[in-house]
Amino acid sequence: MDGLGRIERNRFVIFGRAGMDFSADPPGMPTEDAECFRASLGGSSANIGAAITRQGGSVSLVTCVSDDAVGRFCLNQLGRYGIDSTYVRTVGGETRTSLAVTESRLENHQTVIYRNGAADFQMSEADVEAVDYSAFGALVTTGTVFAAEPSRSAAFRGMALARSAGLPIVFDIDYRPYSWSSDLEASKVYDRVGSLCDIIVGNDDEFGFMAGDKEQGLAKARSLAASTVSIVVYKMGENGAVAISRDAEFRTGIYPVDALKPTGAGDAFLGNLLACLAAGESLQDAVVKGSAAAAIVVSKVGCAPAMPDANGLEAFMASHPNPNIIRGKDHAYRPL
Repeated sequence: MDGLGRIERNRFVIFGRAGMDFSADPPGMPTEDAECFRASLGGSSANIGAAITRQGGSVSLVTCVSDDAVGRFCLNQLGRYGIDSTYVRTVGGETRTSLAVTESRLENHQTVIYRNGAADFQMSEADVEAVDYSAFGALVTTGTVFAAEPSRSAAFRGMALARSAGLPIVFDIDYRPYSWSSDLEASKVYDRVGSLCDIIVGNDDEFGFMAGDKEQGLAKARSLAASTVSIVVYKMGENGAVAISRDAEFRTGIYPVDALKPTGAGDAFLGNLLACLAAGESLQDAVVKGSAAAAIVVSKVGCAPAMPDANGLEAFMASHPNPNIIRGKDHAYRPL
């Protein structure tokens, strides 16, 4: 491998879904009472891609969408965000592009996701073999792509090809229990994926799942950083995040905002983290900017539409105090 420095090419290939988000309108409206909805690009991988392109990076998405109006909507939206869809295949039959019906409210928030016969699970080995990995700086994959076949085998094949081409591999744990046939199957697959990655990002529940016990999630994150993974980011919601590398560990707080919704923060965080690393910024600066982007997104309607550009991110950080930072492993015992 060329190492993490290759990320500075600022060209990312991403495995995973693009979907349609329906947001009840106006903000605060419960879905069951809504008469109007806003449609926007959704799906964790597409959202991550939008976060990167908004910061000036280049993204190609590898996935499948259904051969219908919803699939075409997603293709059109990818184009509007500057995300290359060369490797997005349209599939027919009974498969369907993911649809999320969601709300812009915190109290009693509801998101209903329709993924029966999900088109993105049709990603094949031929799809990932068509990618010229030498043209990219990193591969990003979300955990959802491993939940079903043929997508699972295709993703592992793509990871092998990316590694052979010298690309660092970034893993967004993105554990969605409803996508898996069993927790045991997911645990085994995640162990395998974790051993093949250079950067892993997830929340405390997700690392807890990988560890088999939420109380051991941070220990799991540390063990990964001490073995094969170069950077691990352990997110804790309103309690901030812990960033771990082989030679350092630090905990950062968050940017307090009046949140409008709970969704989209993780995608904003990862996309902006990677954009900062691609710009040659330190891990600490990348985590802080990722946190700022997450705060912006939860305070606005939508996920992809809420991703800040460089000017928006800079303006937000200039008008908000930087979160506290504690270095070393004793952060768990000290308030921020």
